[in-house]
Amino acid sequence: MKNKTLRAVALATLTLTLAACNNKQAGGADSTLVIQQSADILTLDPGTTYDTSSGQIVENMYETLVGYKGSDITKVEPVLATEWQEGQGGKEYRFTLRDGVKFHTGNDLTCADAEYTFRRNLVTNTADSGNWFLSESLLGTASNAKDDTSITWAKISSAVKCDGDTLVFTLPAVDPAFLTKLAYIGQGIVDSKHAKEIGEWDGTEATWKDWVGKDILGGELNKQPSGTGAYKLVNRDANTISLTAFDGYWGEDKPQIKNVILQKVPEEAARVQAFLKGDADFIEVPRAIISTQLQGKPGVAVLDDLTNTTAAGFSMNQKIEAGSGMIGSGKLDGKGVPTDFFKDADVRRGFVASFDVPTYIEQVQEGKGSPRNFLLPDSFPGYDSNLEAAKFDPELAKAAFQRAWGGQVWQNGFTINVSYRAGAQTQQTAMELLKKNIESLNPKFKVNIVGKEWSELISSKNVPKEAMVMTAWAPDYADPDNFVSTFYSSTGYYAPRINAQDAQIDGWIKEARGTTDTARRDELYAQIAKRALDEAYYIIMPAQPGVFPYRDTIKGVSADTFNPMIAFTSGTYWKNLSKE
Repeated sequence: MKNKTLRAVALATLTLTLAACNNKQAGGADSTLVIQQSADILTLDPGTTYDTSSGQIVENMYETLVGYKGSDITKVEPVLATEWQEGQGGKEYRFTLRDGVKFHTGNDLTCADAEYTFRRNLVTNTADSGNWFLSESLLGTASNAKDDTSITWAKISSAVKCDGDTLVFTLPAVDPAFLTKLAYIGQGIVDSKHAKEIGEWDGTEATWKDWVGKDILGGELNKQPSGTGAYKLVNRDANTISLTAFDGYWGEDKPQIKNVILQKVPEEAARVQAFLKGDADFIEVPRAIISTQLQGKPGVAVLDDLTNTTAAGFSMNQKIEAGSGMIGSGKLDGKGVPTDFFKDADVRRGFVASFDVPTYIEQVQEGKGSPRNFLLPDSFPGYDSNLEAAKFDPELAKAAFQRAWGGQVWQNGFTINVSYRAGAQTQQTAMELLKKNIESLNPKFKVNIVGKEWSELISSKNVPKEAMVMTAWAPDYADPDNFVSTFYSSTGYYAPRINAQDAQIDGWIKEARGTTDTARRDELYAQIAKRALDEAYYIIMPAQPGVFPYRDTIKGVSADTFNPMIAFTSGTYWKNLSKE
């Protein structure tokens, strides 16, 4: 079996090497950027892009009205808009759009495209998209019209409309984070004429209800994207996406690298070999591999100690879908768990106390980083550094499991299947560490680890079936609410997926969102953090400084240009990179 695995890895590496060589011969050795990762790409439609794997491509094909200024995550600057004015006490925004901008189809950018884009996002607003926070700003609710019947066409069409060539947003209430929300790539402006021609929503009142909440992940715009970005799609198959520089790009900074190829390579060893041979410029690998196999090697450069603006933790689903295959017998008989196994807070507390954060930091993060007490980056305002993080404590875990389910958990034992993203070594290691510690408490405890494709784990259709998965968040906009609401609000992104509802936390979140008093917001977030910690809603992963390797022939990568809010591959857009 070992030799068979090695042969498979070698064959995969050879195939990728030949592909890279052919690309170099076709376009010149310095004209192609190759990126390799383990995750698949869910969609190329900005209207439903909500994962970093898809986002890193979409953000180079599409553009937003405004964007972040350099490496600063708190300031925005014009992109497809040239200027804007605030009115009505902060409840109206008027945007002037840039002239002379073309889409990849050759169509001209107009106000109608922007109007269509935002209305389409408000209409569809699926569970797989980030349009919930746009809807909150413009309609006063995170829901779509199927879930909230107060949403009408009149509300949507009046919230965003063209006044001549000026795009006008009208908000029901002041939202100090609105401009930064517009910088999120999910609000990338769509070529409306092209979208309608290929079968997307026609943008009219007559058909809008047919598109409410519609699954557009694999829709026509995913297959035939057309943005204003510096790169356009050439080809796409199951494992490779090819893009080329858009000759009609409006920006002053024209792309220096002609072609970009993103390859899905599940085998870590294959990615490492391709990178060392110069057949890949960026690869997805954990810190341990960078330090032991890549750092100091010829042609390799490493950018380390980057500000961490992500949060991650293992979620525990309090209502696992029956028949999902993740709960065994479905009973607390040692051969499975009931669907509401994690509803008991003591079960959650037992899992939290079983995760050895210090060992994870030492073994996986090579001693870098620190424990966290909240699913909010400690680099963000609102993080209370005085609150002690959950501790690894086998005795505390044992006591919690002995209390759980009136003693039945400890007496009968359990078997549960938990999932991680296939190819994500750090997630697998974390799961294995948790499994080892839990199973050592009681011989009747059994945790089975299952690797699955990223698209399978993140799909809203499959979420109810999962008992435990890694939930991670890169900020959509630079405000603590983006994390706190996302993870902890019963109307946020993750809490509904794990069936976690906490009226006290919901009340604090609502108050924090409605005040501009920074001190009061900090106080409220500290209260939320403490209660969430007491209730053990997540196994919180430690902070980890960012690090990634790249070939030293790539220019334009630096700590000064790195912005964690964008460009998940390099911290800057592809158009700002060049190759020697």
